[in-house]
Amino acid sequence: MFELHWPLLLLALPLPLLLRRLLPPQPAPRRAALLAPTLVRQLGQQSSATSARANLTAGALLWLCWLLVVVAAAQPRWLGEPTSLPTEGRDLLLAVDISGSMEQEDMRFNGRQVNRLLAVKAVVGDFVAERRGDRLGLVLFGERAYLQSPLTFDRATLQQLLEEAQIGFAGNGTAIGEAIGLGIKRLRERPASQRVMILLTDGANTSGELDPLRAAELAARAGVKIHTIGIGSDSAERESILGFIRPRSGSDLDETTLTAIADTTGGRYFRARDLGELVAVYRELNRIEEIEQQGERIRPHISLSYLLLALAALLLGGLQLLRLRGAEHG
Repeated sequence: MFELHWPLLLLALPLPLLLRRLLPPQPAPRRAALLAPTLVRQLGQQSSATSARANLTAGALLWLCWLLVVVAAAQPRWLGEPTSLPTEGRDLLLAVDISGSMEQEDMRFNGRQVNRLLAVKAVVGDFVAERRGDRLGLVLFGERAYLQSPLTFDRATLQQLLEEAQIGFAGNGTAIGEAIGLGIKRLRERPASQRVMILLTDGANTSGELDPLRAAELAARAGVKIHTIGIGSDSAERESILGFIRPRSGSDLDETTLTAIADTTGGRYFRARDLGELVAVYRELNRIEEIEQQGERIRPHISLSYLLLALAALLLGGLQLLRLRGAEHG
């Protein structure tokens, strides 16, 4: 799409005509020469015809140059398609438990029993896809905590890294305190109002040197808000592959500690006993950690003024050459 940024400048196009009417005409130059009368008449006829053509050409070139200069001053631009800029929303760090206990199949997904981690991947993947404008990071923790993805706008890559996470990669323990400590290191340099961590686990802290409650106190001092999610069924039975009901290993979920972590840092604790509750948890997180800024839309543009000015300069150069040739023949 083509537009003029300052179209009112086109009103200056008739300015040379106005100046010609208002200013007194310049006297024609005289040439002092002694020529024979016959030669004078012949040269006068030839020079008048040549001069008329030269004046007509020069006038047309001058008007064209003036037109190009005025249009260039009006800032002609070629506009591209509207583009949305990334919005600066929250800095969300997702901490996901991949310890051995996440292998328990007490979640129902698409009509079949699946382990906890598979359910988390499905729900958290949708959550990540909806967080446009947020910088998201991913911490995976088991016996140790590892930064799988730093804070980034690249949601597709983060989803891929989450999908590739496997149970037991970080050991079979559960280092909740270390996961929080790693999150603090990554979030403390960010603006205070945007430091948010979402920690999901199905157990209690069994590994690591940093106590979870101590880590929560450090997070509160650093201005990091932590929402905690406890995942896992309360039922003492589970369905086997052949459809039989068999006892489930007891749940080690430490809800007291997870609640204390959330309360200390100004977050909330959520309990997800099945896939439906897990979906509801992340829907609620989407609501309470709403992206406040609206995405700014811009239209990229290419200025055409330089091309018009370059063309005007070329025409003026050509006009100067014509005048020099005319002077030589005169």
